Amino acid sequence: MIHPNPRTPAMPAHAIPPWSPMPPPEVLAGFEIWDSYLTQSRGAALMPSLEALMPVVERFALQKLCFFADVGLGTGNAAVEKWAREHSNEIEAPLRRWPDLMLGMIQLNAGDVPASMRALDRWLRDGPMKGVYFPGSAPGGLNCTHPNFDPLVARIHELGGAIMVHTWFKTGEEAGPHGSTPADLVALAARHPRQTFICAHAGGNWELGIQAVRGSPNIVVETSGFDATASFIEMAARELGAERILFGSHLPSRSLGTELGKVLFADIGEEEKKLILGGNFRRLLGMGR
Repeated sequence: MIHPNPRTPAMPAHAIPPWSPMPPPEVLAGFEIWDSYLTQSRGAALMPSLEALMPVVERFALQKLCFFADVGLGTGNAAVEKWAREHSNEIEAPLRRWPDLMLGMIQLNAGDVPASMRALDRWLRDGPMKGVYFPGSAPGGLNCTHPNFDPLVARIHELGGAIMVHTWFKTGEEAGPHGSTPADLVALAARHPRQTFICAHAGGNWELGIQAVRGSPNIVVETSGFDATASFIEMAARELGAERILFGSHLPSRSLGTELGKVLFADIGEEEKKLILGGNFRRLLGMGR
């Protein structure tokens, strides 16, 4: 273990020192961690990709995982979409296999409003899914300021669903017609003030993302998708409040230890960490305090 320099200022009583190892599962269990962001495989590879995560889930004592189900809309992969249409029962397989662990959102294609409306009826109104994820790249991605989003958001709100939008500030260029930035999400959120929106990845460039959404109380930021950086969580908690931050892991494409470390080793209070790691997501989904 790397030990601190004796001249290093004392850490606040609530902080886990950054030179500490990852806490053991019994300590992590006390944070009641709900993971809002998985990037599992599609189609027939869905279940094997989730099975492979289970040792990691156990080691880090995750209580809930949210996966984004492809239901045959806007993936650009004809084989995946054909599989989804022909095996809709298999899309729910993770919920049957791990009923106490898994929850799901569906990916929609805002470029196809009629098909997306049908998917909302099938998967939210009549099915088990908790909300919608809008992707950030072609062909299913569409800039969230597009008017196609308005009827979809209104319907999701009627159904009580959560909404997550992929956001990213690209260095030196605009988001383009298929992607969205936090500033774009602010415009959409202003048109639907009664709906809460999850700003995935806090826009990547988190300093700009936090500043962009600060004045929009119906936007919360999600923490995954970029390397751990000093002061990210501290700035978000200071500018937005801890109640507007959701933990996401981006498993399996990113390190769970790295993503958890952003929150666990942040210089904020333990109760704030508990909100970020699970309490806020439970409240947003109407599944707990």
